[in-house]
Order: sequence, then structure tokens, then C-alpha cells
Amino acid sequence: MTDRVSIQTGDFNLAEEIAALRANDKRVGAVCSFIGTVRDRNDGSDVSSMELEHYPGMTEKAIEAMIDEAMVRFDIFGARVIHRVGLLQPLDQVVMVAVTSAHRGESFQACEFLMDYLKTQAPFWKKEQTPDGARWVDARVSDDAALAKWGIQASNA
Repeated sequence: MTDRVSIQTGDFNLAEEIAALRANDKRVGAVCSFIGTVRDRNDGSDVSSMELEHYPGMTEKAIEAMIDEAMVRFDIFGARVIHRVGLLQPLDQVVMVAVTSAHRGESFQACEFLMDYLKTQAPFWKKEQTPDGARWVDARVSDDAALAKWGIQASNA
């Protein structure tokens, strides 16, 4: 089985990642995945690139804890989270969350839970390049609300 968390600069292949996640596990009846990509617009401005930074070691530990929580909350067999860092361009893949379970409902819920958790609680810092210069991207109120539906209050100020 592949590691549950990978923070990397290079791209990833969804088909390969899913194949590794479900390899030889005959219990798997459902796989849910989410891919997040870089958009060319945000908050009404053109975005020419996005740079992501993280705190090595701390980031992986935080995401591992999120997966542990998903394993407790949902009847899932496995999960894999890949998050890219470094300089990314519009259309580039940024994040992948994949979850396996016996049935689709648990996979869908766990995948959404992990993505909601990642958006607000994972220690990443995003900087966008716009026509007006560089700007740091803060978590959105809507992301905090998405996390709250799981009974978790965002720890963002």
C-alpha cells in the first residue's frame, strides 16, 4: 500500500494513485476522488500563477491526523491525499483526495470531509500572482462553514 500523504512539487496521475489505493483489496466496492486545480481567476482578478508553501513534517502530520479522523467517522478502508507545493500555473493539478469503502455513501462523505478539513486546517500558504501584484490567499468564510457542518470549528482567526 502506498503512503497515505504525499506533499510534492511534481504532478500526479489519478489512475495510478487509485490503482495503488485499491490494489488487491477485494472489500472495495466504491472509490471516490476529488482533484483540485489552479484557476485563472480568483476574487474577481486574473491569476497568472499560484505558489504554495508548507511547513515540512508539520503538514504531513496534520493531514495524517485528518485521515485518522476520517477513518473513525466513516466506514472507509483507505485514503490518499496528495498536495502539491511550489509554483503552479492555471490548469495544474493541486490536490487529490481519494477514499475507498464498501459503499459509495461512505466514500463520498469521507472525501468531502477530508477536502473540507484540508481547505481550512492544513498548514499551507498560498500566494497568487495577479495583474496588481502578488497577494496571499486566506481561507474563505464558506470553507469555514463547510468544516462546521462536520462539527469542527475552524481554528483560523
